Amino acid sequence: MNMTESILKERNVLNQLKVVCSLCSLRELCLPIGFGPDELQQLDALTGSKRLVKRGEHLYRTGSEFTAIYAIRGGFFKTSVLHDDGREHVTGFHMMGDIMGLDAISTEAHVCDAVALETSEICEIPFEKLSDLSMIMPVLHQNLHKIMSREIAFDHEIMLMLGKMRAEERLAAFLLNLSQRFSARGYSAASFQLRMTREELGSYLGLKLETVSRIFSRFQEEGLIGVQKKLIELKDTDGLRRLLGGLA
Repeated sequence: MNMTESILKERNVLNQLKVVCSLCSLRELCLPIGFGPDELQQLDALTGSKRLVKRGEHLYRTGSEFTAIYAIRGGFFKTSVLHDDGREHVTGFHMMGDIMGLDAISTEAHVCDAVALETSEICEIPFEKLSDLSMIMPVLHQNLHKIMSREIAFDHEIMLMLGKMRAEERLAAFLLNLSQRFSARGYSAASFQLRMTREELGSYLGLKLETVSRIFSRFQEEGLIGVQKKLIELKDTDGLRRLLGGLA
């Protein structure tokens, strides 16, 4: 396939991405329910910009101007920041139904990089228009606050996880949380692909690569999980929860 054919094929794919909020199967995840027909129609007009982000491409970069928030319709992203010495610190993993870009609301500039871990599809929602619409749509205004509150609560949970848990507990908690997130989206809670590398996972959990690999091997030996490259099977979720004790 030459370059012209590749561009035309991608344009055809993009032209097919006309799913609107009123028909989207993820709307209860990214914008919780409660809208009437007229309100959904206004949202449909607002969220008409959809695009593909290829694996390895940035959705936004640290310091870039904040203009929109992004609802993930498919795929997987990581967010990260760079330390002064150039080392990357992964701050989150985001999947279908998640909203990205909320980090920039207060500063009007993004404070992290967002990179696709696989070819992904996003809805781009202009924040200024969304804010204007929320002023005349009380339900939308309430839902925006719920979304931001949910993000704050999740970040708080992660801070507790990294601050109080031992290495084994961190990985067990991560796998159980990922299982719940896949289940909420209609996918298997017991078998799923890890889109991130073990090094990226270690960065997120505050663990060295060698530690992550050692714990994966230990969990597999103890029959808690099965591992085939990036495919993870949770064989004993109760056992993983027991590792967390009262934190589960």
